[in-house]
Amino acid sequence: MSGSVVAKYDRRAQSAGSLVCVGLDSDIARLPERFLSADDPQYAFNRWIIDQTHPYASAYKPNMAFYEARVEAGLRSLARTVEYLRAQHPDILTICDAKRADIGSTNQGYVTAIFDALGFDAVTLNPYLGREALAPFLARADKGCIILCRTSNPGAGELQDLVVEGKPLWQIVAERVSREWNAGGNCMLVAGATYPAELAQIRATVGDMTLLVPGVGAQGGDVEQTVRAGVNANGRGMIINSSRGIIFADDPAGAARDLRDAINRARGLST
Repeated sequence: MSGSVVAKYDRRAQSAGSLVCVGLDSDIARLPERFLSADDPQYAFNRWIIDQTHPYASAYKPNMAFYEARVEAGLRSLARTVEYLRAQHPDILTICDAKRADIGSTNQGYVTAIFDALGFDAVTLNPYLGREALAPFLARADKGCIILCRTSNPGAGELQDLVVEGKPLWQIVAERVSREWNAGGNCMLVAGATYPAELAQIRATVGDMTLLVPGVGAQGGDVEQTVRAGVNANGRGMIINSSRGIIFADDPAGAARDLRDAINRARGLST
C-alpha cells in the first residue's frame, strides 16, 4: 500500500496536518473580473487559488461539469490545472469529480482520459451499474476509485434510503465496496457531511477506508459533527471537501486555513 493513492493522501494529510480538499468548481460566470482578461481565465483563477491555499490542502478536486461546459477551452484549462498541480505540488492528491459510470468498454475510454491523458490520481464513480461495469477503473491499482455511497444533496434519500434486504441501499454499497470491490486497495467512498448519523454508520461498516466528505461550507455540514462521525482509528481517513466556501471567499487562503483549523480542533489537535 505504500505506493498507492490512498497512501499518498495519508502521507500528505499527516505532513500538512490537514484533511482539507479544495474543490475547484471554477464556474466561469463567477470568476472575479480581474481574471476574465487572461488568455485562460479558468486556469489563471485555479492557479491563483492553488497558490493561495496549498499550504492548507491535502487534495484538490475539480468538478468536470465546469470545464466540460466550455468544451475544448474548458478541458484545456483543466489539463493545465492538473499539470500545474503535478509539477508544483506532486504530493497533493488530485481528484477528478466526474461521477462516471457506463459499460466496461466505454469506461475504458474514461480511464484513459482521466487517469492517463489528464493525469488525475483518483476519480469519483457511480456504482449503479455494478462492479462489472467499473472493472476498468478498479483494475487500476495505481489510481483511486471514489465511489458514491451516501451523497450530500438534499434528495439523496430518494434512492439511497430504499430498503433492500432489510438495509438502506447506501449501506449495501458501503458493504459491497469495502468487502468485495476493494481487492486492489484503491477504493474510497463518498459520504456527505450533511448526514452525520449515516456517516458514522458507514465508518463502522468500512473500517479505516478513506472517505471523501463533501457538504461542509456552503452546503451546511457541521465540521465538528462530521469529524467525530467520520475519522478512522488513525484520526484521519477523511478527505473533507469545501468548494465555493473557499474558492469564492474574499480570502481563500484564510478560508482554507480556518477549515483546516476547525477540523483539527475537532480531531483534538492543536492549531
